[in-house]
Amino acid sequence: MAAFIQKLFRSRKTPETPSTGKRAPAPVADEQEPSRSDQREEQLRILDGSPSQADLAELAINGATADIRQSAAARLSDPDTLQDVQKRAKGKDKGVYQTVKLALQAHREKQARLGNIHQSIATLISHASEQAKSEDTKLYKARLDALINQWAEVEKHATPEQTQAFLEAIHRCRERLAAMQSAAEDEQRQRDQATQRAETLSLLADTLDELKRHTPDTLPSLASLDALQKTQENRWLEATRDTSVEKQEQKSYETSMLTLRNYVNAVRRATQAREEISHITATQANGESASDEQRARASILLKEINWPDGYPEPEPVASLRQLSGKRASTSTTSDNPERQKALVERLERTIAQLETALEAKQLKESKQLFKAAQQQLRELDGRRSKPFQPRMQLLNGQLRELSDWQGFATEPKQIALCEQMEYLAEQPMDPEAKAERIKELQNEWRELGGSSDRTLWSRFKAASDRAFEPCKAYFSAKSGLKQANLEKRTAICDQLEAFLDNADWSSVDWKAAERIHQTARQEWKEAWPVEFRDNRQVQKRFDELLKRLEAPLDQERLNNEQLKQDIVQRAEALVQHEPLQDAMNQAKALQSEWKSIGITRHREDRKLWQAFRKACDQIFARRDAERSEQQEAARAADEAAQARLQEAAGLAVANDEASASKALSTLRVIDTSTVSRTVREQVQQEQQRVKALLSTLRLQNQVVSWQKLITAAANGEPVNEQIPDHWPSLAQGIGVESPAELVIRAEILCGVPSPESDQQRRMEIQVKRLADGMGASGNEADPLQEVESLVASWCLGQSDSADSDLAARLSSAVASLKPS
Repeated sequence: MAAFIQKLFRSRKTPETPSTGKRAPAPVADEQEPSRSDQREEQLRILDGSPSQADLAELAINGATADIRQSAAARLSDPDTLQDVQKRAKGKDKGVYQTVKLALQAHREKQARLGNIHQSIATLISHASEQAKSEDTKLYKARLDALINQWAEVEKHATPEQTQAFLEAIHRCRERLAAMQSAAEDEQRQRDQATQRAETLSLLADTLDELKRHTPDTLPSLASLDALQKTQENRWLEATRDTSVEKQEQKSYETSMLTLRNYVNAVRRATQAREEISHITATQANGESASDEQRARASILLKEINWPDGYPEPEPVASLRQLSGKRASTSTTSDNPERQKALVERLERTIAQLETALEAKQLKESKQLFKAAQQQLRELDGRRSKPFQPRMQLLNGQLRELSDWQGFATEPKQIALCEQMEYLAEQPMDPEAKAERIKELQNEWRELGGSSDRTLWSRFKAASDRAFEPCKAYFSAKSGLKQANLEKRTAICDQLEAFLDNADWSSVDWKAAERIHQTARQEWKEAWPVEFRDNRQVQKRFDELLKRLEAPLDQERLNNEQLKQDIVQRAEALVQHEPLQDAMNQAKALQSEWKSIGITRHREDRKLWQAFRKACDQIFARRDAERSEQQEAARAADEAAQARLQEAAGLAVANDEASASKALSTLRVIDTSTVSRTVREQVQQEQQRVKALLSTLRLQNQVVSWQKLITAAANGEPVNEQIPDHWPSLAQGIGVESPAELVIRAEILCGVPSPESDQQRRMEIQVKRLADGMGASGNEADPLQEVESLVASWCLGQSDSADSDLAARLSSAVASLKPS
């Protein structure tokens, strides 16, 4: 504004008063209009620039037009300046007053929102810390996600310390969540493995029991037994990997698997020697006596086959045993009466069951029981087998009669099965479903006991072959899939071997090596199905390569576990370390060091991590305890400060100087260094308000006393005794020529308009003041002090020439004073 006033009066000179005592006529109407236009343009240029808050405040009050005042008021942002403009515009400019009032209200609302946001930040940090330590794991991830989403809305308002505290708490929460998920996965894996082991043991037991009941006329399927053995071995290997197995459970598996292996090996050797057995036993079938060489060869073959005890011997093995003249086992020889007695009891039970089945006309069961009885009869010595031979011949005749009768009864059903199979051969179906239906019809044919009619059987067989013909391509493709999987497994072995041959274990990427190990096992499982016989050597090679890879990985895991154990010990040593900040910094460094360590065993790593996290939680719990103490102290200080704020507010309501002074003293007693930020701002705002109130009250009292002295001096009353001691020094050198000039100067200082007749004189005084101000050293006088000097000069030196009108104007000007 100083620049504006200088420019406004740059080319104007103070008019000289004529010696005749008459004023020269001033072209007031011609000069005022251009000056207002210049003033408006200059104010607009100030607004277009970068005005300060003080310049905007002056324009909002003294702008040339309403638009300028509104624009300046709208650009105000400082709260103190807004309050000052609001006071000055009240009753003078309603538009500016409303604009400033709304701006102040928006500022207060913004401060309130910020206060709520800061409170929300503190609450979120507290909740995150509690979440990290909470024992309630129900909906843990959902609550953690909710905290993170709420933090995203207030994060930009948080301080770096608050952000760090929240992120540390969230990090602990995530670590705990990961540990919980890992524990759940490990627990589920162990449950699945336990289920797999139980099913393996049950399947082995059922298989061995079924083999004990197998009919001795044919050998079991070697391919099926071999596939079962390999499948269950792999299944048990996967079900016992990285988990603890009870000794009794492992012993049961080893016993059952050993028995199954012996049985499979015996079947394999018997199958391989089938042609030789047929050749040796051919003479016996023709009724010829065997030579000594044939008996010796039969004994050698029996020893090589080594059929396991307790399982029915198939027909070829039984023929060899009969040719060699040996009993089924050492336990069934005639020198073991107890064993022979048990066999007799078992045969009697079998014969009783056979008789019952024959009476019930159950052909299939009767055939199986008859074969079993024949096998048991062969195990008896000659003396004990003779009484059973007539009964067996009778039962054989009854079985033939039942078979003949059953043929008449089942022939219509068998014809129906032939028709169904022929119909099925003509139907387009899914290969898997069609093959399954063919198998069902074949099972129904078997359940009918077969057929003695070769023509009917040939018809059913031909229809089965035609029905299965379209399925051959599908199963051929499936066989190709097995071959492709076998090749894939071979490629996996080649890649593993190439990696192991070229690996430099002194500088290898251990995490990558571990991923290779996991990927190889996963891809190996996915390459399924395969032909068991062809897969045997590839499986053996793969297992050996895995062992070569696992050996250095296990060693590296042990080394890394030792490093983490050392970190755990160092963290536990920091639990009572002082100072606390140093302990926290070292704990954070240990966390970073922990992350940099490579692979470890999952279970051991989890144990070490739990111990490490426990130590870190104890360290940070000390910090939380200190923060809680600080918060409690701040809360107590806030409560005490709020009490004093209420006390000060109650004193200030009295609206007198003594109460306001006492209220200000009460506020100054509050120690703002111990209270929270919100309460500190409240105390500061209340101090500013009370200070402003006190200044206003003091000025009002001062103005009232001045008005009394002005009126008394104008009336000629003695005022020397009431005049303050410092007024004579203030009145000296005031340089006022007349009481009228003194009043005009007071009106200028107080911002009060002068009468129309004194406008020219007022302009001259303003120009003179401007000139005096430009020539001064730059220290501007206090307007309130200048007004007091004028009042002192009035009361001390001008009362003789003063009149009541001037006294009233001076009193009115003084009344409009406001605190600076």
